[in-house]
Amino acid sequence: MGNEAEAPVDKGVVDVVEDIATHHRRDAAAEFLNKVPEGRIEVTPADNRRVLRRIDQVILPIMLTVYFLQALDKATLAYASVFGLIEDTGLAGDQYSWLGSIVYLAQLVMQFPLAWLLVRLPIAKFTSAMVLGWGLTLSCMAAAHNFGGLLASRFFLGAFEASIAPSFIAITSMWWRRHEQTTRTSYWYAMNGITNMFGSLLTYGLGHIKSSSLKEYQIIFIFFGVITVAFSFVMFVYMPDSPVEAKFLNDHDKAIALERLRANQMGVISREWRQDHLKEALLDPKTWFWFSLIFAIAIPSGGISTFGPLIIQTFGFDQFQTILFNIPFGAVQIVSTLGGAYLAQKWKRKGPVIALLCLPPVVGCVMLLVLPHEASKQAPLLVGYYLISVYPGITPLIYSWSAQNTAGDTKRKVTSAVIFIGQSVGNIVGPQLYKPSEAPAYSRGLTANLALYIVIIVLCGLTTLYLVALNKSHSKKRVALGKNAVILDTSLDSAKEAEKRQAVAAAAAGDSVNGGAVENNDGDKAFENTTDLENEDFVFCY
Repeated sequence: MGNEAEAPVDKGVVDVVEDIATHHRRDAAAEFLNKVPEGRIEVTPADNRRVLRRIDQVILPIMLTVYFLQALDKATLAYASVFGLIEDTGLAGDQYSWLGSIVYLAQLVMQFPLAWLLVRLPIAKFTSAMVLGWGLTLSCMAAAHNFGGLLASRFFLGAFEASIAPSFIAITSMWWRRHEQTTRTSYWYAMNGITNMFGSLLTYGLGHIKSSSLKEYQIIFIFFGVITVAFSFVMFVYMPDSPVEAKFLNDHDKAIALERLRANQMGVISREWRQDHLKEALLDPKTWFWFSLIFAIAIPSGGISTFGPLIIQTFGFDQFQTILFNIPFGAVQIVSTLGGAYLAQKWKRKGPVIALLCLPPVVGCVMLLVLPHEASKQAPLLVGYYLISVYPGITPLIYSWSAQNTAGDTKRKVTSAVIFIGQSVGNIVGPQLYKPSEAPAYSRGLTANLALYIVIIVLCGLTTLYLVALNKSHSKKRVALGKNAVILDTSLDSAKEAEKRQAVAAAAAGDSVNGGAVENNDGDKAFENTTDLENEDFVFCY
């Protein structure tokens, strides 16, 4: 009788579940939490704040420093160009432009191998080794005296640096809730602005060092290279590979750190390469929306980062004035990066904020195209240049937008690889739109940049519409499985907002919303290493 009363079991579903359990590793978070003696831990607001504060104190400073050094090391070429690199090494024609592009060509080549390595290897230790490699390479650039030597050095510099942003996106996803990821991404990406400010000041000081054996730009290469090498050892010692392996947290706090991430529905890390995730990532239209967005912003970024100081020099400044006037560019970058992240977090929307950040660069490009490049117009020309410098606020929002809408360890890494291929290609193309021979107007590059900002606005609209459609599709899947149509997703809320929304949902438990009561996101599938398209409880954010 007991057996007859049992609900029929779908053998196909059982077989699939058993196959996954037999052949695929679960997320490291699931394996750790299954061993917690007290079972599933309730995360109190006080525990949440305490563990978050500890994570911010240990993980964030390492990320900020590494990204600062990465941005600084990449910018040394632009600084060196002001101190005679082009003349001393006999660069001619497009050779200087190719020194800017070759870094991104190396990053392009490295992306898919990196996707596999970031899944399979301990992420912090691997990234530390890459930091060491690029620091050594930068130091060795001082010995390059011609185009061939500089080109080889810049290629290896790009190959080692290629891992940093994909690693940091993965690290951000495994330590912080979706509500917190946008601002944390903006913090480490804002180091580009810090670089433009303090890097310019450091370069200004280094440029005044007189040496009988070293040129000014050689001193710059060696100084920044040695600092990078030293910090790679700091990262190796203090950066844990995941919350499960964090020495600065006890086992109870590790469980809290993981439970904080449950509502993300994204998992933490599995260290298993999944071919089905690879296929889904490449066939998912979202992946190509992110690719298109990052490609469109990378072209202006690559051009300005390589030719920015040279553009300022066309306004009628000497080499030291040029370096100093590049400092406000960094300040605007910081404001736009942090300000854009704040708005995205407050509005819980990425698309509208990205579109908004495109408007000042549009105005800046028009000003530089229309105004004559002469001493009497220095002030408005600088204003136009600083308006263009709002564009860096767009890139970290694309990073976090893609990361927050992608689940499954392998799928996340593959999606990041595709995104950084798009960024690398855009950064290769960007410097090619500018040539020293086209100074002072640089009209070809600026016109192309202007058109691309408009393209980004259109892409934001299309991406948002697609994400809305995916949420509707998941809602229908939940209904078909006997679940409620609407799921209460608090992953983008602060702790206070989440508590308030949960209270409201509980009070209205019997009401009908869009065909069914609102269901709490219990995160049962959060650590099963399922993708965003496989998990019907995943909520897409736009």
